[in-house]
Amino acid sequence: MNSANGAAVVVGVDGSEPSLKAVRLAAQEAARRQRPLRVVHGFIWPLLRVPVSAPAQGPPGGGLRHQAEELVSAAVAEAEAAAPGLRVSGEIIDGEAAAVLLGESPTAAAIVLGDRGLGGFAALVVGSVAIQVASYADCPVLVARGTPRPSGPVVVGVDGSTLSRAAVEFAAEEAALRGSRLHTVHAYTHPASSGPGDIQPLVYEEGQLRGEEYRVLDDSLGGLTERRPEVPVTRAVVHARPVAALVEASREAQLLVVGRRGRGELTGLLLGSVSQGVLHRADCPVAVVRAPG
Repeated sequence: MNSANGAAVVVGVDGSEPSLKAVRLAAQEAARRQRPLRVVHGFIWPLLRVPVSAPAQGPPGGGLRHQAEELVSAAVAEAEAAAPGLRVSGEIIDGEAAAVLLGESPTAAAIVLGDRGLGGFAALVVGSVAIQVASYADCPVLVARGTPRPSGPVVVGVDGSTLSRAAVEFAAEEAALRGSRLHTVHAYTHPASSGPGDIQPLVYEEGQLRGEEYRVLDDSLGGLTERRPEVPVTRAVVHARPVAALVEASREAQLLVVGRRGRGELTGLLLGSVSQGVLHRADCPVAVVRAPG
């Protein structure tokens, strides 16, 4: 989380219902962190050389820019209703939505956006803007999807990588702010279960294997209870595919936190398969955390 003084939570809006859902999530996040909220709309029309002012003979208040001003005003009002007393500002920035939000990310405390917008295809569970911003942002990205819950644990996926340790720290902070339990989930499959059908190895020692996987989880949590004594922590080591295990845990969670890319995933992928999988299938809001540094 960007610790710069006054760093705002930024939420991207386009007037769609998913973006209003993101506004409510962002307002609550900003209020918990005692940060201001910036409502931002990427206004693409000038780039396409489309007239944006009201036509000379048209009705008063017409034109694309006026429509953008109205949707930003509506989003600001939505945020103020969701978190009374919150400092909220709105801005229209010329540019494509993902590029505008990525431009905000170096100085933002977090970026929040809906899972799909007005330009998204109905068949896509998560829109391209959400995927692009989660892949490249310089700050944590929260995607408003699934069922918002006022109670339940913060769930974090752990795989033993440096990035999953960053995800654990962010998730613990979220749990502390929410006064909730932190539920850590480490999923594994048998070493020989990488092919179609998850063919089981002929010989393995299940108890020894589970002990090794618990050590992976414990290493990722090293010192957490000392750093966050106010946060109750539960652990789960699950014999399952990571996406399936995390989606199942999300059904009762307030928030699901994952690293941008996990251990064993191709280094060329900025957004790993697990992160993409939970963005498509989770039943609660998802936070994607980038690598430190």
